[in-house]
This record gives sequence, C-alpha cells and structure tokens, in this order.
Amino acid sequence: MSRIGNKPIPLPSGVKFAMQGGKVDVQGPKGKLSFAIPHGITFEQKDGILTAKRATEDHRAVHGLARALVANAVTGVTTGFKKDLDIVGVGYRAELKGKIVAFALGKSHPIEFPIPEGIQVLVEKQTHIVVSGADKGQVGQVAADMRSLRPPDPYKQKGVRITGERLKKKAGKAGAKAGA
Repeated sequence: MSRIGNKPIPLPSGVKFAMQGGKVDVQGPKGKLSFAIPHGITFEQKDGILTAKRATEDHRAVHGLARALVANAVTGVTTGFKKDLDIVGVGYRAELKGKIVAFALGKSHPIEFPIPEGIQVLVEKQTHIVVSGADKGQVGQVAADMRSLRPPDPYKQKGVRITGERLKKKAGKAGAKAGA
C-alpha cells in the first residue's frame, strides 16, 4: 500500500486539471505545466480534491511517484518554487544582464549563464541569487547548474552554495601537521 499515493491532493480555486491519455495538464495563476504520468495510474477529481488510483497491484511502484508529480505541479502553478544561492569569496559576484546571468568567480573570464524559459532569476546584493519558477525539477536543476560553476571549496569555503547548505571544513597542510 502506498502511503504517498493514497494522500489526497487539494485543488485550490483557479487551478485547472485535465488528463488525456497518459498526459496531465495543470494550469494556474503562475503558469501551465504538462507532463506524462506512468501507465496504469489515473486521477479522480471530486469536490476540489484529486486522488490517484492505480489499475492493478503491479502499478504500486509508480503510484506514489505519479501522485507526487501532480502535487508538485499543483503547488508550482499556485505558489511556485524557489531556491536561494549565496556566492562567497572575495571578488565573487553575479550580475543580471537581460536573460543572462554573468558570474565573476575568480576565473580569467566572466561566466555567462543563460536563463532557461519558465525560470526567473533575481540577483540581490551581487552575492545572493534567487531562482524561482513553477516546475520544481527545473528550478532545482538550474540552481544545481549555477552551483556547479564554482562548487564550494572544502578548504577555504569559497564558491557558490545553496543557502543553508552545511559544508564540512577541512584542515589544510598546516592544520594536519599541528594535530599530529
């Protein structure tokens, strides 16, 4: 029995849900999302609540997945998702130039990062970036791609990190000798 798959999904007012074949369309104030759901899973809409149903017991492996995908889509088109990134390091900064974010991350050249369709990027104080959008997976992927431009260094803690990310600081050569 899938505990996640059996949880009901409340549909807020202003959200339209449609299912044709194996494709789901969710439309709301923040945009429209459409994606394929696994075969054998259907959704019933009753009194503003969606419930995921599976055709047979063989589909129990994807029951919770399908429910989570639709729940994330409903949340995305109503409130949206966001990820905060911090840039740490002397001279490290970001600047928004239209649909491109220009990063200065201690390399010999500025790194230009194109913003994909459906994603909004806000640069605050040149060292704080907010990535937001309706698609949870796309927001997380763009934030991960920005972080991969200069991942946090374990020795000096410099680089692009997700706000609240805990880093394990390593001791350098001098710290290793002092401890022995």
